[in-house]
Amino acid sequence: MKRLASGLLLAALLPLGAAQTVTFNGRMGDKALLVIDGQPHVMTAGQALQGVKVVSVAADEARVEVGGRGIALRQGTPVSVGGGAGGGESGSEIVLTAGPGGHFRTAGSINQHRVDFLVDTGATFIAMDTSTADRLGLDWKHGSARPMNTANGVAVAYDVLLTTVRIGEVEVHNVKAVVHGASMGFLLLGNSFLSRFDMQRTGDTMRLTRKF
Repeated sequence: MKRLASGLLLAALLPLGAAQTVTFNGRMGDKALLVIDGQPHVMTAGQALQGVKVVSVAADEARVEVGGRGIALRQGTPVSVGGGAGGGESGSEIVLTAGPGGHFRTAGSINQHRVDFLVDTGATFIAMDTSTADRLGLDWKHGSARPMNTANGVAVAYDVLLTTVRIGEVEVHNVKAVVHGASMGFLLLGNSFLSRFDMQRTGDTMRLTRKF
């Protein structure tokens, strides 16, 4: 009871709109092990604590709601949540940690649909395959066609404009992307998004700070 009361008091004392760091560190049975601002909590689907509500728990991912917005937490990847002002572009910094092979991958969303990104500083635009574009509801077939070099040679790609691209608390509007037929397991996060940030890499950490 004392621990519960302390948690409720802490939530009451947090400044309105204050950002929190939430990490999904795995599951225990059907429960999620979340670390919220450095404090571990074991939570079941439907349970809420400090403004973070667990929606579902999978082997390597937990879905939560913060302020009515759904967020996918990949295991071991900290995400800053809360603090969004609502309306307009939000957030100012993205911090990524390199995975196997030194690649930077992260969950995000396009037009409020969940996607998986692979950072590619050599890509001019965000790039995706046609099946992903269809899932996102993009009208890519009416986009301007352009040749695009792929691992299998030159392919035809179609220009699209993404209304919103979001990673963590950072949301950017009107981002150019290309759609092509080569099957991909993830989306390339190219310079149409990255160029809006100052990029700094230290070891296995990449920090993207929004340019204003």
